[in-house]
Amino acid sequence: MEIKISYKKDNRTCPVTVGEKRFGTCFTDKMFFAEYKDGKWQDPVVKNFEPFTIWPSALVLHYAQEIFEGQKAYKWSDGSIVMFRPEMNIKRFNRSAERMCMPTVDEEMFMKGLEMLVWEDRDWIPSEDAHSLYIRPAMIAVDPLLGVRSGSNYYFFIVDSPAGPYFPEGFNPVKIWVSDTYVRTIRGGIGEAKTGANYAATLKAMSEARAKGYSQVLWLDGVELKYVEEISTMNIFFVEGGKLITPNLSGGILDGITRDSVITAAKDLGLKVEERRITIEEVCNGINSGKITECFGSGTACVISPVGQLGYKGKDYVMNGSKTGPITQKIYDVITGIQYGKIKDKFGWIRKINTK
Repeated sequence: MEIKISYKKDNRTCPVTVGEKRFGTCFTDKMFFAEYKDGKWQDPVVKNFEPFTIWPSALVLHYAQEIFEGQKAYKWSDGSIVMFRPEMNIKRFNRSAERMCMPTVDEEMFMKGLEMLVWEDRDWIPSEDAHSLYIRPAMIAVDPLLGVRSGSNYYFFIVDSPAGPYFPEGFNPVKIWVSDTYVRTIRGGIGEAKTGANYAATLKAMSEARAKGYSQVLWLDGVELKYVEEISTMNIFFVEGGKLITPNLSGGILDGITRDSVITAAKDLGLKVEERRITIEEVCNGINSGKITECFGSGTACVISPVGQLGYKGKDYVMNGSKTGPITQKIYDVITGIQYGKIKDKFGWIRKINTK
């Protein structure tokens, strides 16, 4: 499918102080856009970043039929523009679409649109360490009607945002609060889909956690409030001896692309990886006994975020003196080293872009 380029430069440039800006607040002057109607995707175009029109009765505003992705592009020291495992984001986007009763996006159009937009935005990509171009594909239902049903008309769009570190702490241990009251999702729900409703469900607990001095919330299962699932914006890993332990994909946990990368990198480093159910009691006892020595979250936005402290039922559990542990550091170095072109990509994760 042919993708048109139709935009006028608005004379903005990539801010040199992007690292000082809050994540996701600065956007480039272009976007990719396509409309689904009459049973097919139509008129894909790279155009100016601008508002689009929807009716106040649009399905997305009333019944939350929408999905999104998060991925990144990087500018290497030799000037190369690359993306990290974009084909995985495309496949996950379409799995989310199927779960939310939305049309899938043609993978070839998706990839071509991504590459064209990122290439057109190449001057906006920061080249500093820990900086990147954050990419946000999304789809919304725009049918102007009220009624709980799936739509027939959709907007698919991609916007780019020059970004620095996700957490103000940077690559330093964060404090996580374990919610024993609120739940994010339950098995059989939409927890495995990357849809806004999952994140809306976290806002109340997130607000309370931050008021207590914590950065994020660790969610337990929605039935027994017993088993560890994931952090609000990240999958979670625990280090016990020479192995990593992470909750298995149960249908209520996001199938993280960085999660998969961590597992692959860890095995390559000679670590054993266990994907299984793990109780919060096991975690707390493991920290107290010294068996669990490190913890970290993984996700596209943060890549790897060391966790120095868990707060649960009024007690704090501190790991490694609230310092980044050696295994966390090694995995971070491998993944970011590949992303920024500092070490060889032995896994085939990097996709170079050049649409000349």
